[in-house]
Amino acid sequence: MYSEKVLDHFENPRNVGEIADANAVGQVGNAKCGDIMKIYMQISDDEVIEDVKFKTFGCGAAIATSSMATEMVKGKSVDEALTLTNKAVMEALDGLPPVKVHCSVLAEEAVRAAIQDYYDRKGIQKKVIEKCSQCCGNCSCGE
Repeated sequence: MYSEKVLDHFENPRNVGEIADANAVGQVGNAKCGDIMKIYMQISDDEVIEDVKFKTFGCGAAIATSSMATEMVKGKSVDEALTLTNKAVMEALDGLPPVKVHCSVLAEEAVRAAIQDYYDRKGIQKKVIEKCSQCCGNCSCGE
């Protein structure tokens, strides 16, 4: 049912925890399944994600997608991180069952929410929160 990569990121999640002095924090949730993801980032003055951590309340797929998403954006520029899609997260995990696609959507949304928070704190008038790139009907985007 789950790929070896999903199981590995669930059993050995990377980047778990909080960043006390984070300058970007995003939290998203899905009312239908109860998953909640919170992503903390430390973004440098030249807009590179120097550190990223997460706390997720949810199923194994939610934890795995949070872990993978943080791995995929760590060390990247904010602009590069904004190109992260739920599809890319799923592909990096070698797929998810259809009923768990919404977890990858939440991971994408959490990264975007953290970056939006960074822009808001800096007073940068830029909107990065959009509907998910691949709506599955189970996510919080309202499609």
